Amino acid sequence: MALLSFLQSWDGFPAVAACVLALCLLAYRASLKRKQAGATTLTEKTRTAKIDQKDRAPGEWDPHTEFEYPRIEPSKEHFSNVKPIPYRPFKWGDYHVTMGIRNMPFDEWIELDCEFPQFHKVCEHRIRTRGDRLVSVQPAQPGVVPSGHAAAKELMYELAEYLSRRHPDVYRVTRHPVSRDALENGWYGEGRIKQITIIPFGETYDLDKDEPLKVSRMLIQEDFTIMLEGTDGRYYLQAGAVVIAGSWRLEDKMGMPLEDIHTSGNVPQYQSKLQMSMDRFFKRLPLDKPVIRNNYSVQLVQEPEMRVPPPAPGSLLDVDPDELAWAATMNGSEDTNEFERAKHINDQADAALARANGSYPESRTSTPTTLRTVRLRSERQTLRRLPRTGAIVFTIRVYQTPFEELVKEPGVAGRTASAIRSWPEDVARYKARDAYETVLPLLDEVHEKQLAEGLISEADKKNNFPF
Repeated sequence: MALLSFLQSWDGFPAVAACVLALCLLAYRASLKRKQAGATTLTEKTRTAKIDQKDRAPGEWDPHTEFEYPRIEPSKEHFSNVKPIPYRPFKWGDYHVTMGIRNMPFDEWIELDCEFPQFHKVCEHRIRTRGDRLVSVQPAQPGVVPSGHAAAKELMYELAEYLSRRHPDVYRVTRHPVSRDALENGWYGEGRIKQITIIPFGETYDLDKDEPLKVSRMLIQEDFTIMLEGTDGRYYLQAGAVVIAGSWRLEDKMGMPLEDIHTSGNVPQYQSKLQMSMDRFFKRLPLDKPVIRNNYSVQLVQEPEMRVPPPAPGSLLDVDPDELAWAATMNGSEDTNEFERAKHINDQADAALARANGSYPESRTSTPTTLRTVRLRSERQTLRRLPRTGAIVFTIRVYQTPFEELVKEPGVAGRTASAIRSWPEDVARYKARDAYETVLPLLDEVHEKQLAEGLISEADKKNNFPF
């Protein structure tokens, strides 16, 4: 009370009180502005980041870009109970060269099925025996594009996060404590993953120490490449793990821009039909809209009993008799020069001459084309942009189906024969049709039999692409 009486009697009190009130008001206004600036929701941040990234200069990417990861629905089935999805990505009638992309639900980024143990076995053998020729990071090309190291590390963490949520009965993780730095944390603000274990295989990987690309490849059934945008606006292959490609080698493509990857492989009609749309697609692919596409080829595989001498124990053909990893029957040695191996798809190549002068591997010309030796080789490919580095990850899951199994599906034999016959000459050469086209009459016979038995009708040519 005495202090209050003193202040009330003090002549300078009104001026001091006014100053204090003004300072408090200024402090309140500054605090309010800070709160308003920090009150932006994650969705608003993401929207702003998308605008900024859309308008960015080529080769630039803000690692602080906010991305709201969708919640992952755990799989209802253990992979051991899941059969491979029967992709049949071809149609009756004319053949068209298109990108053929579709939206991909985030839950379906990576697929596991009962073939995982065999894929894992082949993958382990391949990485152990061929190493950096199959799993590689390209150094920076100064002034053009950065190294793929950061993107490879980001992919490893993305896969560990996704797989442990999608398949919690298959993958188990341990985490670091939550960091104050959001870039050091995992999804949904949880601590960064330290270790991941593939429970049924009893294998644990240390994400702090192990090589990211090898960890990523051993976790899944897919091969993958990592594309980074350069200052020239082109996307370069700067990292990848390509273990079961069948007919192409990562070492031949590393460091190439997107168009050179395709033109060096003689991809039919790439420049006239695909290049502009693919360049535009890669430039514009947003974080929240991954896509999927399917592709297919036909593969001639020599039966094990035909191999003389038999494969040595522990060799690739011993571990992988179906030639999932490398199409030895079609291509011969994996170490054959790229140019020589691509002769059959070169625009100037002549199939009859190649057979006459022995350019083809002996296994390709001597293996009979039967429903047992001819396989459908289909691919499920996904494209997704990573939020920290802006890299685009291209995954490739391979499915092999012997024609003797394929023709049991009503209508598929006729549709397969129609698709193979529909290829224009450049596509037929690229897909090496001359190696197995004598199987077409066998497909026709099955088709006629299914018609006669009433399993299908001639009018029933519905399109259920890609199945």
